[in-house]
Amino acid sequence: MLWYTIGIFLGCFIFTLLTIPKIINVVKYKNLMDDPGSRSSHEQKTPTLGGVSFYLSFVGTLFFIRNFAVYEEAIYLMPALTIIFISGLKDDLVSISPKAKLLAQFCAIAFVLYNPSFAITSLHGFMGIGTIPQLAGAVLSAFFMIVVINAFNLIDGIDGLAAMVGLVISGAYAFIFYTINQGFFVLLCLALQGCLLAFLYYNLSVKRKIFMGDTGSLLVGFIISLLTIKLLAVPMEDSFALPFLRENTPIIIISILIVPLLDTARVFIVRILNKRSPFSADRNHLHHLFTDGLLLSHKRASFFISVLNLLFIGLIMILSNYLGYKLLLPAFSLAVFLILLYCIPLKKNKERFEEKPEALKRLMEKKK
Repeated sequence: MLWYTIGIFLGCFIFTLLTIPKIINVVKYKNLMDDPGSRSSHEQKTPTLGGVSFYLSFVGTLFFIRNFAVYEEAIYLMPALTIIFISGLKDDLVSISPKAKLLAQFCAIAFVLYNPSFAITSLHGFMGIGTIPQLAGAVLSAFFMIVVINAFNLIDGIDGLAAMVGLVISGAYAFIFYTINQGFFVLLCLALQGCLLAFLYYNLSVKRKIFMGDTGSLLVGFIISLLTIKLLAVPMEDSFALPFLRENTPIIIISILIVPLLDTARVFIVRILNKRSPFSADRNHLHHLFTDGLLLSHKRASFFISVLNLLFIGLIMILSNYLGYKLLLPAFSLAVFLILLYCIPLKKNKERFEEKPEALKRLMEKKK
């Protein structure tokens, strides 16, 4: 198992590392570049479609790890990943409507939820909820998967952020699935990490930069969403081996996904309070607050947010071993409140620099 694990990780890493330059060449030759706009964080045309390499890696991985799947999950994931890939690819190339994208996501989710491995039948005592009806579990799963997929898509706004956060999330899930002996999902996490680590090499590059595009962010978000549902669907007999009190599972999941979920919730609430559509575009995401409010580079902002995500997971994971959900929930809420409190001066800095560009210019000169 150890050598197989190393092989899957290195295989995806090397494959992604070797295929992305080919994708960059094709994208440049066909002029499928991402043009900078008013909301863009880049200033020149940049190749996109890095997610094509992810799809090829995932399909290859599913072939090699299919024997580790107890419920033949690999067979169900093949069409699901293909649907997500096609919708993301079309959106990157010619753009598709939000309704069409949402329909594609529901179709992909249907393949996943048809497999009994992803059936949520209990919340293990969280908020006093034990067994839940199968239909209610399916509806909850579909809704949460849609939220996670699109929340992850929304954080892909600056260089390195989606990949770094994806590495933290998949690492946390790999650890948890390892403790409950879910080999298939451990290997899936490591395959995702191999792809993201190789992608970062190019995404943070100056001369050979590429974006993952919707093709990549939707694929990564989809993998993360199904890992999330799988953790919620862990059978009762396996839940005793979890590295935290099993009743805290929902809180642990939200802690792992805190960056995309908190960013999406915060942005939507701010837009609604400003009497705007929650789906309207702006530069009010968490990563924009760090780049515009603290004048951090993309690399530093992405690294800072990812470390914050890792520390948050570690804190809640440690507390979850000693506190039940009745005490852990207030601690979790307090931690989230402190993060939001920290965002207030960042927001003010961002607005000050927008109103007084000369102040921004002076600060930039001091940093040189």
